Amino acid sequence: MIDFLIPVSNSVLAHREILPEGVLGKHIAVHSSKGELPELTNVKFALIGVKENRNDVDYIGEDLCFDAIRKTFYSLYPGNWKHNVIDIGDIDKGETVQDTYFALKAVVSDLLKEKIIPLIMGGSQDLVYAQYRSYDSLGNMVNLVNVDSNFDIGDAESTITNKSFIGKVIVDKPYSLFNYSAIGYQSFFNSPDEISLMEKLFFDAYRLGEVTADITIVEPILRNADIVSFDIGAIKSAELSYKNSKSPNGFDGREICAIARYAGISNKVSSFGVYELKDFADAQSAAMLISQVFWYFIEGVNFRVSDEDFSNETHYTTYKVPIDDEVLIFKKSIKTGRWWIELPFISNNNNKLKRSTLLPCTYGEYLGACNQEIPERWMKARRKNEI
Repeated sequence: MIDFLIPVSNSVLAHREILPEGVLGKHIAVHSSKGELPELTNVKFALIGVKENRNDVDYIGEDLCFDAIRKTFYSLYPGNWKHNVIDIGDIDKGETVQDTYFALKAVVSDLLKEKIIPLIMGGSQDLVYAQYRSYDSLGNMVNLVNVDSNFDIGDAESTITNKSFIGKVIVDKPYSLFNYSAIGYQSFFNSPDEISLMEKLFFDAYRLGEVTADITIVEPILRNADIVSFDIGAIKSAELSYKNSKSPNGFDGREICAIARYAGISNKVSSFGVYELKDFADAQSAAMLISQVFWYFIEGVNFRVSDEDFSNETHYTTYKVPIDDEVLIFKKSIKTGRWWIELPFISNNNNKLKRSTLLPCTYGEYLGACNQEIPERWMKARRKNEI
């Protein structure tokens, strides 16, 4: 892993020295010298930058620098956290983009094996493909959640770009993707063909207005995620600076931080990336918002509560709801109040859900089932499981 990483810049290290006592910059260990990584023992988070953007469809040769984000992140005070954070530096552009993918895959894979959550500051969002491929060695099906105004499916037969990487995730072997969820998409940025494909593949898609009307609907989606990716294009331009965002519509700062906290609270999320980052040296507000997104994710992880052991019936309440020829089984955690719905195990060789038969859901879906409405997420998951 160390062979692919370059130290944090001298500018950031100098800034760190003048920060007040108690801030994150004074608490976290930093990769400051080439070949000398911070100790990984008792570490939960590793901040890493990836200076790759050559597959951005709008690439015009600009270089990336994450110094502004690091400086603002270091200046924040930690919460009442029990987990440690380190900064392992950056992955520079490889000779080819594929070289950068290889380096990111290797680094993230090593961190996952150490049970460390990578906090990825990324250039173009096609890097999510390497983040996803890092899970190949784990041997499990994974769920990917993308907070984005676009689906980013594109043409899987064409060269990968930051607008087509999901197509590669879907079709490239080994097949490890069980579910893909898009949070905050805007219809006018997505072709009818992509919207139709999302439906045919039984993937989950939540429009921007749907999420902003009730931010809590994202909690079950993120509770079931392994990989979470944020495209800063999902944030309205007024929140970032008009130079670095083109869309007047999107999530505001409070909403995007709330989604990050939900991602952190999830007991499954094991890697977290924010992409389409620029050099925010002249956009301090944007750098601070991205830092706060990472802060809220870390905050969420520190307040994780395990409620997924359903082998003990004293830990949950079971509700059985008959609908037509089905009997839907809901489980409510006594400890957290979170709801789950059981997927029937289908005993055949093609069954994809081998690790769990419980799907996160909401209390509202339980109420809907009581009114004879089958939850859409249950139906989609079952159909995917049967394919």
